[in-house]
Amino acid sequence: MDTHAPVTLWRSARSLPDFWRLLELRAASQFGDGLFQAGLAGALLFNPDRAAAPWAIAAAFAVLFLPYSLLGPFAGALLDRWDRRSVLVVANLARLVLVIGIAALLAAGAGDVPVLWAALIANGFTRFIASGLSAALPHVVPREDVVTMNALAIATGAVAAFLGANFMLIPRWLIGADDRGAASIIAAVAIPVTIALVLSLRFGAHVLGPDDTKRAIHGSALYAMTTGWLHGIRTVRDRPTVAATLSGLAAHRMAFGINTLLVLVLVRHVGEHTVSGLGTTALFVASAGAGSFLAALLTPPAVHRWGRYATTNGALVAAALIQLAAVGLYLPVLVLCGFLLGVAGQVVKLCADTAMQIDVDDALRGHVFAVQDSLFWVSFIIAVAGAAALVPPNGQAPSLIAVGSLLYLAGLAGHALMGRRRESVGLGYEDGRN
Repeated sequence: MDTHAPVTLWRSARSLPDFWRLLELRAASQFGDGLFQAGLAGALLFNPDRAAAPWAIAAAFAVLFLPYSLLGPFAGALLDRWDRRSVLVVANLARLVLVIGIAALLAAGAGDVPVLWAALIANGFTRFIASGLSAALPHVVPREDVVTMNALAIATGAVAAFLGANFMLIPRWLIGADDRGAASIIAAVAIPVTIALVLSLRFGAHVLGPDDTKRAIHGSALYAMTTGWLHGIRTVRDRPTVAATLSGLAAHRMAFGINTLLVLVLVRHVGEHTVSGLGTTALFVASAGAGSFLAALLTPPAVHRWGRYATTNGALVAAALIQLAAVGLYLPVLVLCGFLLGVAGQVVKLCADTAMQIDVDDALRGHVFAVQDSLFWVSFIIAVAGAAALVPPNGQAPSLIAVGSLLYLAGLAGHALMGRRRESVGLGYEDGRN
């Protein structure tokens, strides 16, 4: 690998001022998201005063992510209708208000239900922001640089989330693991969210799209929202390059859901409810995100050499083998496998993002990114719920690791079969090589 490539990449990014602003916004937003999610996990799952059986963990994930995942494509229609810059401003402002409210609830000793419902709404705005950032990227970079700059953007966000999640351990260690400490951590999330809000104000009107093309959906906003699922799914169906990579991405998220639940149960079983236990869990989750940085370096040259189709197939094969290496359920090995699976999974996601950014008309891009976001979390929650029904109290379930490997192989089969349809509609994976 060219040792000067990272320097050249950063110089190229700095030469694109609107992309650089988008990159700064993504970093601030995802640092806050990593801090928020880790702080919430500490408050609800690693608080010695609160119980967290496998079903309770699955329920917490479902409450946080499932409702927005089902409604996302409806909201995604708004990304293709309203000025995306305005959407980012309003969503960040709403998230700031909700974060402060959640901190107040924890400080007052509120129960899990009001905290989870407030977090559900806050997380919905976070996911809305994430979809908006991805849909806006093709507006701020040349078409030939979409693959490379998208890899850089995703990696930057993942590293920021990793840093945010692990930064949470410092105030938790200093202040404590009770509700007062959790409230302080959540309150600190207001800082990066405020920065993201300020950064979103720096864009000019309509710089981030959407374009009013012949594929644009006209009519009332209510009509656009109620038909969000339909237009998003139809677009995915008509674009085999998108449908194929989304099948592989769903398999990755299901395997990751199984692994996440196993780590949580294993850590709690040995009684590590303190900073050490939460640190192990945060390290596992964040290591998968950190793998995105390596994926950002590997994906562009791989796509340039072999194309998106072969690159995605190779990543899924590698993931199936890596998953099996964790069958012993030894926590350090699980963390290492989490990192490597993060690399493989991020390669698949980068190829999926590129397909949506290159092969989908801008007027429908928000719809499709919202469908991806829904698939992303629904797959994760289904896997967590299924694993919760089967995992024993001590977390020793190597058969679930094997199931994860089979899921990767199923994703490979789906990607390989659906990807072959690309020639019949005049699309080639090679379109995204550059």
